[in-house]
Amino acid sequence: MQLLDLGIFIAYMLAMLGVGYFYMKKNASQEDYYVGGRKIGSLHIGLSVVATDVGGGFSIGLGGLGFAMGLSGSWMLFTGLIGAWMAAVILIPRVKSDPAFSRFFTFPQIIGYLFDSKAAKVAAVICFLGYLGFTSSQLLAGAKLAAGTFPELEISTALLIMGVIAVVYTVMGGLKAVIYTDTVQWIILMLGLIGIGLPLAYSFVGGWQGITETLPPEFFSLTQLSWQDLVNWGVTIIPIWFVGMTLYQRIFAARNVQSAKKAWFIAGLFEWPIMAFLGVSLGLLSRVAVEQGALENFTAQMDPEMGLPVLLSQILPAGLMGLMMSAYFSAVLSTADSCLMAASGNLTTDLIGKYFGNLPHSKEVRLSQLLTLVIGVLAVLLAWQMTEVLSLMLYSYAFMVSGLLVPVIAGLFFKKRNPGAAVTAMILGGGFTATLTFAEVDLPWGLDANLFGILLSAAAFWLVSYSSHKLNHSTI
Repeated sequence: MQLLDLGIFIAYMLAMLGVGYFYMKKNASQEDYYVGGRKIGSLHIGLSVVATDVGGGFSIGLGGLGFAMGLSGSWMLFTGLIGAWMAAVILIPRVKSDPAFSRFFTFPQIIGYLFDSKAAKVAAVICFLGYLGFTSSQLLAGAKLAAGTFPELEISTALLIMGVIAVVYTVMGGLKAVIYTDTVQWIILMLGLIGIGLPLAYSFVGGWQGITETLPPEFFSLTQLSWQDLVNWGVTIIPIWFVGMTLYQRIFAARNVQSAKKAWFIAGLFEWPIMAFLGVSLGLLSRVAVEQGALENFTAQMDPEMGLPVLLSQILPAGLMGLMMSAYFSAVLSTADSCLMAASGNLTTDLIGKYFGNLPHSKEVRLSQLLTLVIGVLAVLLAWQMTEVLSLMLYSYAFMVSGLLVPVIAGLFFKKRNPGAAVTAMILGGGFTATLTFAEVDLPWGLDANLFGILLSAAAFWLVSYSSHKLNHSTI
């Protein structure tokens, strides 16, 4: 690791901490800390949304997909485009048109408004656990990136460094720091991928001739995936746009409906095709380099998510290495900070904060900062136990979607507001998916657990609602 690279990287990290400190001085209340004063523009929110959703985990995960299956892996983020645009057309007008939502900070507050306080607490637990896992996946992505790129750095040390930086500036600055640094981080990542990583990797493997002579044609096809892949990605990623706490925080932070919708359209386009093809293309190029024997001590049988970091470590000269690592760490931090804010919001607003009564604004912010710090420590500890970034991300998504999707759709759009049905659906849906996932049960047709969790959640919601309706009519 060259001193120039280290200097660039340290300067970048210090700048992120500086942003956090700057906004720490400007946050006067939870309104500022969790929803940015509800006055943030569409461009900042749009870039923050895509930075949060794609982030480091998907950046590293897409590289792994490109390494393993080629360009067809890009379809995973096509589901992100669909989800973003569906949310812009369907969800945002509904949320922004209800005056009650103008005072909310978190997604469970919506569940409490639609159903009752018990349902809100169950939703808060699901959100908290899901975003704790998602935060861990981002920190693990950063650690794998650092360890693969800098051989001198152990993955455990890299994980500790990532955790400290992400937690400290998020704790200090709140959502304003998160959104404004996301904008900068995403621009840095895009410039790094387009201007440094892709052209140097392309040249390193011998250009188009080297690529086509090394890999079979299926790596360049967009049809080399199964219908199960599309279904599994779709039922995991599309619904998260309707239940994701980080996304609701940004809807709340937007100035108005038009600003929020524009932000979501921007985010969708950046997800697919831009980021999707950049990510899998770099992963594909790392596979070419491995097959050519150009990467030392790395084979196609090793962790595909490590192929891209190892490739970058061997092709980037001093100076450019520091810039490229800053770009990728930008992506990691842009998601980790948002997920930390989401988990902290759940814990502070929906679970623990109520027991502290009406605190002064300054003490509200201090409590929020303390709980954000605690969650960050837990996320680092969880990441230490995991090995695959993309799997941990998708598990977290699946758990939240299977528990939360049915109640929020039923309550927001169909006016079905039975609290017992909501609680039953959340517990059975989320619990069923978590059980099947951790038990590693082989499911029919190769489908993921959360599809069955969503179906069980829907059946439970309908059954409890129907039974309550019949019971009420029989007693009249």
